[in-house]
Amino acid sequence: MKFLSKYEKIQVIAESGARHATQTASQMESDSERSFTMIYSREVEEMCPVAQGVHHGCAPIPEEAKWVQAKEVKDISGYTHGIGWCAPQQGACKLSLNVKEGIIQEALVETIGCSGMTHSAAMAAEILPGLTVMEALNTDLVCDAINTAMRELFLQIVYGRSQSAFSEDGLAIGAGLEDLGKGTRSMVGTTYGTLSKGPRYLELTDGYITGIALDEADEIIGYKYVNFGKMMDFIKAGDDAATAYEKASGQYGRVQDAVRVIDPRKE
Repeated sequence: MKFLSKYEKIQVIAESGARHATQTASQMESDSERSFTMIYSREVEEMCPVAQGVHHGCAPIPEEAKWVQAKEVKDISGYTHGIGWCAPQQGACKLSLNVKEGIIQEALVETIGCSGMTHSAAMAAEILPGLTVMEALNTDLVCDAINTAMRELFLQIVYGRSQSAFSEDGLAIGAGLEDLGKGTRSMVGTTYGTLSKGPRYLELTDGYITGIALDEADEIIGYKYVNFGKMMDFIKAGDDAATAYEKASGQYGRVQDAVRVIDPRKE
């Protein structure tokens, strides 16, 4: 019996794999070449043929400043969004995809309302790039809200209702990050109110609300905020936390005219 060295074993395994791949490819090619026999019912077979006189093809849709008759997945290109929700409607997802010739090149997954959805979004961002839009439609994207968003997005893009329908050559890969803005954070608004205590602004596009400005009638006339995205950029650039906090803080409205400024989370 001949004993093989480690390198000889690797070579044997590689050659075996190559042979298997060749056989598989040959089998697939053979399968594709097989003629497909259409089966008709007796009633249809006995019918006489009538020509299809009116057949002008599918309606063209706007794609990246071109009118395209989309017949196959590879005919689909564009950047667009879709909104989805889970069955109990506890959470929602905004899904943005950049599709080139049917293949997803870029995916932005934003979720809100459910703690588990953030982990689902992390996995969906790994799954989606490289799939065709048809594959993505039939792929489990971990969370039902993300699956629903994919369905709604698919309907938009195959009907030509994309954000880049009239943009020449479409949008560059990276358009999803531009949607997030300079701080590369999702734009989320969180407000709360009760009948007895009134409204509280907690977080807006500006950032985390640190104070609400009230006038003599206790009505909101402005707010103070800190933008966490900018704050982290300042810290990474070398600023200490206190300096970064100060530089990333701002205000909106007539804060200077306020009778008092309250903490919306404490007061």
